[in-house]
Amino acid sequence: MESTTAQPAVSLAAALQHAERLLETAPALAAEQARAILEAAPRHADTTRVLAAALRLSGEPEAALRTVAPLAAALPNLPLAQLELGLCLEQLGRTAEAAKAFDRASALEPRLSEAWRGLADSLELLGDTAGAERALARQLRASTRDPALIEAATALGENRLGVAEQILRERLKADPGDIAAIRMLAETGARLGRYADAEALLTRCVELAPTFAAARHNLATMLYRQNKNAEALAQIDILTAKDPRHPGYANLRAAVLARLGEYDQAIAVCDAMLALHPAQPKGWMSYGHVLKTVGRQADSIAAYRTALSQAPTLGEAWWSLANLKTVKFTDADLAAMTEALAARDLSDDDRLHLRYALGKAHEDAGLWDAAFEHYAAGAAIRRAQLDYDAEENAADTARTKAVFTPAFLAARAGQGCPAPDPIFIVGLPRAGSTLIEQILASHSQVEGTMELPDLIVMARRLGGKVARRADSTYPEGLADLSPDDLKALGEEFLERTRIQRKTAKPFFIDKMPNNFAHVGLIHLILPNAKIIDARRHPLGCCFSGFKQHFARGQAFSYDLTDIGRYYADYVELMAHFDAVLPGRVHRVIYERLIADPEAEIRALLDHCGLAFEEACLSPHQNDRAVRTASSEQVRRPIFKDAVEHWQKFESHLGPLKQALGPVLDAYPNPPVI
Repeated sequence: MESTTAQPAVSLAAALQHAERLLETAPALAAEQARAILEAAPRHADTTRVLAAALRLSGEPEAALRTVAPLAAALPNLPLAQLELGLCLEQLGRTAEAAKAFDRASALEPRLSEAWRGLADSLELLGDTAGAERALARQLRASTRDPALIEAATALGENRLGVAEQILRERLKADPGDIAAIRMLAETGARLGRYADAEALLTRCVELAPTFAAARHNLATMLYRQNKNAEALAQIDILTAKDPRHPGYANLRAAVLARLGEYDQAIAVCDAMLALHPAQPKGWMSYGHVLKTVGRQADSIAAYRTALSQAPTLGEAWWSLANLKTVKFTDADLAAMTEALAARDLSDDDRLHLRYALGKAHEDAGLWDAAFEHYAAGAAIRRAQLDYDAEENAADTARTKAVFTPAFLAARAGQGCPAPDPIFIVGLPRAGSTLIEQILASHSQVEGTMELPDLIVMARRLGGKVARRADSTYPEGLADLSPDDLKALGEEFLERTRIQRKTAKPFFIDKMPNNFAHVGLIHLILPNAKIIDARRHPLGCCFSGFKQHFARGQAFSYDLTDIGRYYADYVELMAHFDAVLPGRVHRVIYERLIADPEAEIRALLDHCGLAFEEACLSPHQNDRAVRTASSEQVRRPIFKDAVEHWQKFESHLGPLKQALGPVLDAYPNPPVI
């Protein structure tokens, strides 16, 4: 396509510049201007591209594509034409084609930042996380010509985070308003797990540049990761107002809504997004997660299968099928997973998920040794990614015991918020807490929610907002809190969790298992809250945790010695609270609950001050949403299958037995020390 003109070149150039300026603020006017130019110069390439952009920004992506596709075909070496083609295809949900166009544009012009952005987003939707990260690193490099920022972006792309951070901090000393440096430093902080720092930087970034969509998207993600869901939705609303068809914004919105328990809304968002953008395996996988939560198992399986049809090496989708606990893999599935595991350039994340899924497949086939080999291989990959220190956890246990003495507790008796609303279910994951929650949530007075992160967030804040508790002033700093402080903290917990309560029932459940470490804090700030300790045989509980890949947290569970020591620390701490607060915690022994459900359920309800109701004996008939690894198991009648399942793997559990020490022989009681 050649450029011809019937008007002076200077006049045409000025008109085209005016049209380009109108693109962001008035795309419809930009389209009018472009059409006027094309009447005089019908085959002008740059004007054709601007017209396509104007149509796309006006919400007419089909017309935009019809405009730019012939141009891109006629001029395959024109980077901006390939970029606009990619943007149109992206908006139409033709993700794989968009990725190819963005790849061509960035190859033709490596400094084309928007092409790298589009490629990163498209690859992420297609399930190529490693490729998306590489493209993002190239985008950061392309977005600046400053040598220092190029060096920082290169270091970031190579995961040399300390080097990147040092360069960027020096840069911001010289120019505190450099938004590119601010965003890069935020990305560095996010990768280091310093989400609060990243949030502060990104907030500053969007204050300086309100139209910087990539930074705002990053900010929304950081808010979501910190459970600041209302704030995250506010940022997504701003982004969506500008780009209502963006699949990344829709995915994040659905995730936030699901976390808030608004499952119908989350499903509606997923439905609309996948109708527009069907070629995105991670989108289908996320859809499967929400469907699983609300009990639509067949639809959930179909969504996971769709994801795998688009990305056969997407390990998390295979693990998601396995994690339903009810899907039996076929020989074809086993062959597909084995082939995926052998794929070149497979990410560690895909590899570990495939290992867990293969472990489940071999376990279902009764191949115990092969199953353990896969579980152990997956766990080893995950353990290498985590910064967990068993000695630190033991030290935290000792610190907590030292603070919560009888004298300390007596001096604060009667303080805190008197509301009786919360029922905390604590313990270790895979100890039967979801079953207990389902039993209680079947009572007419009790609402089930989820594993709420709020108490842990509050404890971290009380300790000084640090990433590692070894550097924290918690729990020692609790001694400095006044009665008013303790009452305010209890009220804060109730207010923070109110968004999760969808009914007018007087009691609600928080089943975050790790809250056992904060039993003392619960007692101080909510003295009338009920605390239930879910406990299961240490070998059954620990091995079940070891072969479970958790979506987040539970860093202790990926090594048999680590998990054994963690269980022993937990038993020690709960024995301490039994001694200093007798009767405060009601313990449910999983094996006893399975053997004699009615007696144990009556005792549980009595401790909670609840009248017995028959519905509690049939928790599998409760159709509430369940957001844990046991979601499908608790939709079956109470069963005994899992009680002694660990015995199939006992020959591999030597390190676990050694780490448990006397706790193993003393179960269900704590060892006498």
